[in-house]
Amino acid sequence: MTKPMTTPYQIHQFPNGIRLVHRRTKSKVAHFGVVINAGSRDELPHEQGLAHFIEHMIFKGTEKRSANQVINRLDNVGADMNAFTTKEETCVYASFLEQHYPKAIELLSDIIFHSQFPEKEILKEKAVVNDEINSYKDNPAEWIHDEFDKILFPDHALGKNILGTPAHLKKFSRFDIQQFIARQYSTQQIVLSSVGNVPFDRIKLLAEKYFGDQPQSPDMPLRFKPTGYSQQSITRKFGRHQAHLLMGNLAFDQLDEQRYPMALLNNLLGGPAMNSRLNLALREKHGIAYNLESNYQPLSDTGIFTIYLGTDEKMVGKAQELVNKELEKLRSTALGFKQMKTAREQLKGQLAISMESNQNEMVSIGKSILVFDKVDTLEDIHSRLDKVTAGEILEVANHVFDPAKLSLLIFNNLKG
Repeated sequence: MTKPMTTPYQIHQFPNGIRLVHRRTKSKVAHFGVVINAGSRDELPHEQGLAHFIEHMIFKGTEKRSANQVINRLDNVGADMNAFTTKEETCVYASFLEQHYPKAIELLSDIIFHSQFPEKEILKEKAVVNDEINSYKDNPAEWIHDEFDKILFPDHALGKNILGTPAHLKKFSRFDIQQFIARQYSTQQIVLSSVGNVPFDRIKLLAEKYFGDQPQSPDMPLRFKPTGYSQQSITRKFGRHQAHLLMGNLAFDQLDEQRYPMALLNNLLGGPAMNSRLNLALREKHGIAYNLESNYQPLSDTGIFTIYLGTDEKMVGKAQELVNKELEKLRSTALGFKQMKTAREQLKGQLAISMESNQNEMVSIGKSILVFDKVDTLEDIHSRLDKVTAGEILEVANHVFDPAKLSLLIFNNLKG
């Protein structure tokens, strides 16, 4: 049944449960992706890193194509094909000239539903992913976030590294891959997302041809909400000159209305703008941090708020002091009318800029259908942000920035 078009986004659900969302543009470059509601949090204990490993393996050959044929199918027409895995999703997508829609849609269907996972390719790709793991560990600014997730989500898959470990990786088999896909790649949890200069009826026909005949599969197993978080303060010796600090707490999930004031608050505190409070206090005024940011990531049943910074090892104490001072201001003092207006306008502008990329929009609307079964326009989002009050900001700040709940992780090579 096709839903009536009340926005630029057109939506259709096929009988097998797979959903399609499309926005027509005037660009010659089109983007098509498959967003699957399956990520690292859906792994069993012995499967850590398997969702990400599958993302690599789907490019290694299908029933009718070798690995080279998969690569060359779109590369030969100047297209770009890629994939990524998060805690909760796997996304496979392509960007191409609009006339290559049929090739792109057919190929993505082929690699997702008909990959063969040859044993020799599994062996080779294990070495590649092992190098990726080692490379990641060489980047403390990235690695500290994974270590912090262990604090937030003890004994839960959300606390595990998306890439997995060499020990887990070594044991993965073709059977493990097939079992995970059969369990998690439910047609009810797959969204096809398209942004390009093609009529919706044309996209529907192509999607139905290559995805509509896939048998309807049972829904994925229920996810279990993480529990057991308690505040911790940990310092670890890490063999680098610069120290790395991560502070954070649990926050609001994807369906919580408080995600709107939380998004405004996070952007005000440590968003990408040069006038964020943390940037002004630590970098501009005191010159003690080059890399610093705050981040709010809502998930299906929880959320993550973090503040990250890198600084000279001798300045860690001063950095903590300045961060805590900014958090205290937001907990104790409500924003004024002009401050609220500026905060709203700034976030609205940043959201609009992020959606200027058609590729970003393709991924975003696919995730939106997956979570909400609809896509809000920028006007809808702006309208909701306009309703956020200073009181809501203050309430959220006191909940998430509560000193009794904020955990701290420091990588530092200094003694004591």
